[in-house]
Amino acid sequence: MARRKPFRWHIAVFLAPAVLVYTAIMIVPLFGTLNLSLFNAAEQGRVFVGLRNFATLFGDPRWSASFWNALGNNAWFFLVHMLVQNPVGVALAALLSSPRLRGAAFYRTAIFIPTILSFVIVGFVWKLILSPIWGIAPGMLDAVGLKSLFAPWLGREGTALTTLALISVWQFVGIPMMLIYAALLTIPDEVIEAAEMDGVTGWSQFWKIKLPLILPSIGIISVLTFVGNFNAFDLIYVTQGALAGPNFSTDILGTFLYRTFFGFQLQIGDPHMGATIATAMFAIILLGVCFYLFAIQRRLRRYQF
Repeated sequence: MARRKPFRWHIAVFLAPAVLVYTAIMIVPLFGTLNLSLFNAAEQGRVFVGLRNFATLFGDPRWSASFWNALGNNAWFFLVHMLVQNPVGVALAALLSSPRLRGAAFYRTAIFIPTILSFVIVGFVWKLILSPIWGIAPGMLDAVGLKSLFAPWLGREGTALTTLALISVWQFVGIPMMLIYAALLTIPDEVIEAAEMDGVTGWSQFWKIKLPLILPSIGIISVLTFVGNFNAFDLIYVTQGALAGPNFSTDILGTFLYRTFFGFQLQIGDPHMGATIATAMFAIILLGVCFYLFAIQRRLRRYQF
């Protein structure tokens, strides 16, 4: 008769603190939010309404217009990051991983430094830079003969959201750069030497050899970008305020949730509808992550060295 392996209690002991902390700050609030979205306030207290809050959010024009506007802005915010931040991060990583580049460590540090700055500092500084009254942007453009191109980008409905997205790209492009740089370092020298012996060098080597090997890392970065952008709030709030002006053109789900849950100016806070918006945000993020895991990640070829 085979002897049963003893239970490894030390594993549970080491995991218990992390599990307890994660449960306390993530799992419990998540189920609390889901529970709150199923109730509504009444004179006699909370009343169970099921999915009626979601019907109000998606069916009532007063709520649905704001929700779809915020969701569309979130999608554009994410798209700018996917089309600008991640490709630029990959290109920078490819350049900085070149052994012939001098001062690569300095450039990596300089590009990564904005990532560790607070949103308050970044938002306030860029608001000063782009100000048409006391900002330095008009003077800098005038110095190179391009002052006619300057406009109050943060004050126009058509350009405010894109400008904020590009500011966010400037701040966080260091993250995909460092992750891709680390992935490039894991490629064995034998693979690179074999490619060079076959005459594959430079950018041709990157496209044909290195890029297929780092596609899983690019996929993970895309998921992190998706989750981070649909949880965005700080930069919009610091630069444009809770009303996400002008005329809600920079309103995203985070600011919409803030105004709904806590209230702002003449708007009275409604925790139940706020929880409904938070639950909808959770469902959107969950669907996006599941789509990547089950529809994309399985098709990516992973190479073992």
